[in-house]
Amino acid sequence: MRKSATLIVAALLAMSASAASATMRISDDIGGRIGTYVDQYSAVKNSGERVVIDGACLSACTLVLGIVPRSKICVTRRATLGFHAAWMPGPNGKPVPSNVGTQALWDMYPAHVRHWITSRGGLSAKMMFLRGRELMSMYPECRNDSWMQ
Repeated sequence: MRKSATLIVAALLAMSASAASATMRISDDIGGRIGTYVDQYSAVKNSGERVVIDGACLSACTLVLGIVPRSKICVTRRATLGFHAAWMPGPNGKPVPSNVGTQALWDMYPAHVRHWITSRGGLSAKMMFLRGRELMSMYPECRNDSWMQ
């Protein structure tokens, strides 16, 4: 009986250790509903999971920067973040600006990201991109194997 209890405890510890060291990879994410991303990234934050941004992370996807701790995020040379003001589909399907949504985005972004956005004129309907050296000056490059698992 003791042996099986020991095995169960060992299995549970192994599962919790692997969950804490899991890695979420973001690439080719065009965004979507703000609430969906808040929920998803809050779960990532609570799990202790790391995030590798390896490609496009646009629109609401960029909320990862404000929800997941900076120390848990790295970027590859392919990473591109795209920021714009929030919108909702109007009655005819065309985008209608959402001041409430834009304020929600703004409030969640960390100060260094807000500063970068402000220095480029602020959030607007036009997408602005953060990538390359500018991005790597804010977030570490994913270099070692432990980040890329």
